[in-house]
Amino acid sequence: MTCYAVISLLNVRAAHDSGPVFLACCSCLAVLFVLQLRHSAPDARLASRRSRLITLSAQALMTYLPLTLFGWEWGGMAGFLAASVLLLTPVRIGWLLYAAITLSMVGYPVLLGMGANDTAYFAIATALTGLVVYGLSTLSRLIVALHAARAELARVAVSNERLRFAQDLHDLLGYSLSAITLKSELTARLINASPERAQEEVAGVLDLSRQALADVRTVASGYRNMTLSAEARSARAILTAADISADVDVTATTGLLDPDVDTVLATVLREGITNALRHSKMRHCSIRATVDDDHVSLCLVNDGVGGEPQAVAADSGNGLGNLRLRLAAVGGRMTSHIDDKGFFRLTATAPRVPAAPDRAPTPSRSAANA
Repeated sequence: MTCYAVISLLNVRAAHDSGPVFLACCSCLAVLFVLQLRHSAPDARLASRRSRLITLSAQALMTYLPLTLFGWEWGGMAGFLAASVLLLTPVRIGWLLYAAITLSMVGYPVLLGMGANDTAYFAIATALTGLVVYGLSTLSRLIVALHAARAELARVAVSNERLRFAQDLHDLLGYSLSAITLKSELTARLINASPERAQEEVAGVLDLSRQALADVRTVASGYRNMTLSAEARSARAILTAADISADVDVTATTGLLDPDVDTVLATVLREGITNALRHSKMRHCSIRATVDDDHVSLCLVNDGVGGEPQAVAADSGNGLGNLRLRLAAVGGRMTSHIDDKGFFRLTATAPRVPAAPDRAPTPSRSAANA
């Protein structure tokens, strides 16, 4: 726009040597330049309709009135007005006004008695200037919007990563730390009564602490490869150490599950056992998994709750809420309730192989590093 303005200024100076005319030209150019900067700004469309009408009217006056003073040298300024109507008005109205402004620059040379070449020059210069200024202004707006969108995507990615980190810490580390606490308490009771058994439990605590360290690394790197069968074996060992009768059968799922589904169900099992150890006084726990043609179901039942039959909200607490989100990401669902016998029953159902659009994205290492 500065280059266009300088060209017009040079044209007027070449045709009018008088100081007052040149100063008047500079003043008009300054007003038009400010108006065009406002109309080309990325947030120009956000201005009120009244404000846009006023500034467009002012630009129209500063485009056509100086023609009587500066002559054909001022004709190129109509291209800026043509760009402004495209930038600030609805599409159909904008293009109609654009065409009208271009045609007006055909009528002006005809009134001055100019030839066909000069007439064509005025019309083409107006149309071309309008398109160039409109295109560059629109491109500038798109770049601003793109940078804003990239910044928002980065913010959302960081927020999602923080959420994943918090969920994994709760779901993965919570189990290991609860098990370490449980085994340490058991070891303290066995030190005097059964030193050999206490030594075995200490070894188990060491294994659990190593698992907790591995879980921390897993959370930090963003990779969570877990299997339901491995978690079932770990759960049996923990429950047995706590003198809880455990009925565990997940063999039906071995080798039949998608890795994402296997990981989610393993997380459900880990969180379910963690919650039971923390918040109930169970003496018996049942863990069973069944598979049909399309779906897999995991059911956890324990007798440590008691009370009347009732449903338990799936999003109550961070643990169950996290599990609900994880299952939903692979197309599954979760229910929890207290049955007629007073047992707490947690059931997670998921497709064996989730559909591609619904698969939970695996966090990348770059995302984890964010």
